[in-house]
Order: sequence, then C-alpha cells, then structure tokens
Amino acid sequence: MNEHVHSMSERTLEIFAGLDQLDKKSVSFLLKAIKENNLPGFDYLEFKQSLNGLQKMDMDETTAIKSAFTTGSTVGLTKSKLISSAEHYRSVIEKEKGQFDHALKKQMSQRVHGKKEEKEKLTHTIQSYQQKIKTLETEILKHKEKLDRADSEINAAKAKIEETRDKFEDTVKSLLGQIDGDIHKLKEVL
Repeated sequence: MNEHVHSMSERTLEIFAGLDQLDKKSVSFLLKAIKENNLPGFDYLEFKQSLNGLQKMDMDETTAIKSAFTTGSTVGLTKSKLISSAEHYRSVIEKEKGQFDHALKKQMSQRVHGKKEEKEKLTHTIQSYQQKIKTLETEILKHKEKLDRADSEINAAKAKIEETRDKFEDTVKSLLGQIDGDIHKLKEVL
C-alpha cells in the first residue's frame, strides 16, 4: 500500500496533461491534495496512468481508453467505480478551491479592504492636520500683526513717557528755580 502511494506520488504530475504550463505552486498544492486523498486499489488515477502510458505508444484515444479499462477490470475496476472515483478527485479539487476561495477572501479583506480603510483614515487625518495648519497660520498672522504694531506702540508709549518726564522736569526746574530765587532774596533782604 505504502509503496503504491509512493509510486503514485512520483507519477501524478505526469498523468495530467499541460500542468508544466501552469503555476507550479498551484499545481503542487492540488496534486498534493489528490495524492493525500488517493483511494485504495485501481481507480481513476491508476486508469489515467495506464491510459497515459498507452497514449505515449501512439495508440489512438478510444483504443487506449478501452485497453486501459480492460487492464483495470482485471483487478476489479468497473465503469461506475471509474466514474465515481474520478468524481471523488473532482470533489477533492472543488473542496480545495472552496478553502482557497475562503482564504483568498480573508486575505482580500485584510490586505485590500483593510488598506482601503487605513487609506481613508490617513486621508481624514491629513485633512484634519491641514485644517489645524490653516488655523495656526491664521493665528500666526494675527500675532505678527500685533508684533508689528508692538514696535510702534512701544515707540509711542516711550515718546509719551519721555514727553511727560520732560514736562515734569521742566515744571520741577521752574518751581525749584522760583523757590531758589525766593530763598536767595530772603537771605539778602532779611
């Protein structure tokens, strides 16, 4: 039994036509599933192997099919067993396709739709930041205008203070001058 499965493993690739033109990873995956689900005894796979061997000898297809079937019938192969075993391998492939489609859908959801959602979030975040930048730029302009006015306000305030100081000092000088003059006269007269 084990020897039979091993020899079948090596030859499975050869019994299906044109597989070398297909994606190697997919071919390897599906053939592995067929091998793992190989039914015991002479069935569709062994029939296909026998048929393949006969066709390599340039036998026409109808004769090759009848000859391969005759060989199989000597070890218990019937038409219904041959067709039902072919349908078994067909369902193995369909099952693998179903699981693959499910995994693909999951990958699509995670890698594609997830990325689209992430892209939308990033777009929203960028727009939010751009709005904040506009608000900050407006605030900066207001503060720059205040800053520009500050120099003229400082100069005006300084000028006003200096003017007040000058007026005060003039008043002080005037008053002190009058008082000093009075003290001088008082000292002279009295």
